[in-house]
Amino acid sequence: MSEPIIAVERVTKQVQDTSGTLTILHEIDFSLTARQSAAIVGASGSGKSTLLSIIAGLDTPSSGTVRLAGIDLFALDEDRRAAVRAEKLGFVFQSFQLLTNLTALENVMLPLELQGRHDARERATEMLGRVGLGERLRHYPRVLSGGEQQRVALARAFVVQPAVLLADEPTGSLDFATGEKVMELMFELNREAGTTLVLVTHDRGIAARCDRQLRIEAGRVDFGAMAM
Repeated sequence: MSEPIIAVERVTKQVQDTSGTLTILHEIDFSLTARQSAAIVGASGSGKSTLLSIIAGLDTPSSGTVRLAGIDLFALDEDRRAAVRAEKLGFVFQSFQLLTNLTALENVMLPLELQGRHDARERATEMLGRVGLGERLRHYPRVLSGGEQQRVALARAFVVQPAVLLADEPTGSLDFATGEKVMELMFELNREAGTTLVLVTHDRGIAARCDRQLRIEAGRVDFGAMAM
């Protein structure tokens, strides 16, 4: 059996509020191998986005850990975690998270430039063409539609050829028809790149397209929803 690319090991997340200790996640355990896709589903406030942030090493668990390609993220300091994210992870967010003062091309070039790639412009141009925005290279986010902005975000995520793509409600800001087109493109790019995909979604249709579904209820994973 293949070694997992993501291994979430007994992850618990607790926070303090006025009523005492609130447990957001309780001893979450699961793993994914390379090229698998998984949808994290559940009601609002169930801990889906918190789990995604912990998988990325952006948030820290109260206990437990996450191994990414065998690397224990929480045995590292923040600088080293950031270096692992830059090398192995791509992100797509509901709110696009594009830099408004950069053109579409410059947004996609940025992660390559941070890696010190000398072919950043060439690779970013090619990737924007792949997502159908070859004529929009010099446009700023403010003049792009929501669907176009999300395609720029997809190009930025995939241009670094990440081992893992994390997507948090990637169609949440889009109308149904645009969201369908964006998701079709995401799954197509994911198959081509052989990336492991983890996405948070409320959309049952999108979740059903993934290899696995992880339903979170009251901070716990419903293992019955994880069958292949």
